[in-house]
Amino acid sequence: MEQTFIILKPSAIKRSLVGDVITRFQRKGLFISGIKMMQLDEAILRVHYAHLVDRPFFPSLVKSMTSTPVIVMVLKGNDAVAVVRSMVGATNCRAAAPGTIRGDFGMSGQENIVHASDSPENAIIEINRFFSPEEVFDYPMLTQAAIYAPDEV
Repeated sequence: MEQTFIILKPSAIKRSLVGDVITRFQRKGLFISGIKMMQLDEAILRVHYAHLVDRPFFPSLVKSMTSTPVIVMVLKGNDAVAVVRSMVGATNCRAAAPGTIRGDFGMSGQENIVHASDSPENAIIEINRFFSPEEVFDYPMLTQAAIYAPDEV
């Protein structure tokens, strides 16, 4: 099964949306392989958002992402990256479809509730950036037979 990486951003923490967001992922049938709360700093954000460092809004992004701890997660499931990206919705919450996490919970482009890996390759990089191998678990899920057909596992 594929893994993907999620950050529940300070906007989710400050608005007490953590349980709502995690519940959506679990109800979809995704399994949590790793989860922890941590305080981000500018150094890790410069690496994680390297493609945005030279953008004029980067200082504001750093200020936002360091304003509270975040929750980082590894989710597992078939096509997990694509499934989560679909569930999360467009980066700018105002453009995100109703029914998506950002569409239902956000109004901002920056304060957009959640970060989700954009490819399987980036998911591996991001998971390794935020988790040690000992923090990511593979365990049997009793619900797996109700979520997947036998030929999908």
